[in-house]
Amino acid sequence: MPRLADACPYAWPVGGNWCAVDTALLVIDMQRDFLDPDGYFAALGENAGELRDAVAPAAQVLMLARELGMRVIHTREGHRPDLADLNETKRARAQAMGAPIGSAGPLGRLLVRGEPGWDSVAEMAPVGDEIVVDKCGNGAFHATDLDQILRANGIRNLWLLGVTTDVCVSSTMREANDRGYDVLLISDACRAATPALHEATLAGIEREGGVFGAHISSSALVKAVC
Repeated sequence: MPRLADACPYAWPVGGNWCAVDTALLVIDMQRDFLDPDGYFAALGENAGELRDAVAPAAQVLMLARELGMRVIHTREGHRPDLADLNETKRARAQAMGAPIGSAGPLGRLLVRGEPGWDSVAEMAPVGDEIVVDKCGNGAFHATDLDQILRANGIRNLWLLGVTTDVCVSSTMREANDRGYDVLLISDACRAATPALHEATLAGIEREGGVFGAHISSSALVKAVC
């Protein structure tokens, strides 16, 4: 397929045409712990409702990727039930915010694998052979086999969406860029705790001719591809 001219700040991908075979969709942390008012994010005092605005555009892009036959990979942030993978800095930070990781919440233990809050929201749930990568940090490449999965499947380019724009999504985009992937962030299919944080992240992407990749709206993406 031809480059996406409406992407900002460059027509994506930078190297020329792309195809569904060498492009994967990464769905970052579309979990109840972040998107539900009873989840971990809300327990930190943040506005989970702001993040919910990403769900409808994200679901549209997910459907498009499935129709194109692209590889779809979901990530979920969470810790082992025994919290053996929870470092002291992250533990102390969550505790100071009044939401200790592993403590009891309305959706089970906060940010713990296997609990109801750790699951994907219904609109973004994995289907069929879609891969799920479980992570204990912000970036999806940290302490996971994501890079191995992408390379084993011949993936060179990435579509990226999820929550939150400024933390897990941005961390993953930066990590992917350092590994040589050309990343296209779907701007309205991501959200942060505040619009200002979201917009600042997009502005940062645009620096230096697209220092970490490019971004595009879901509507522009669908129009270009369909």
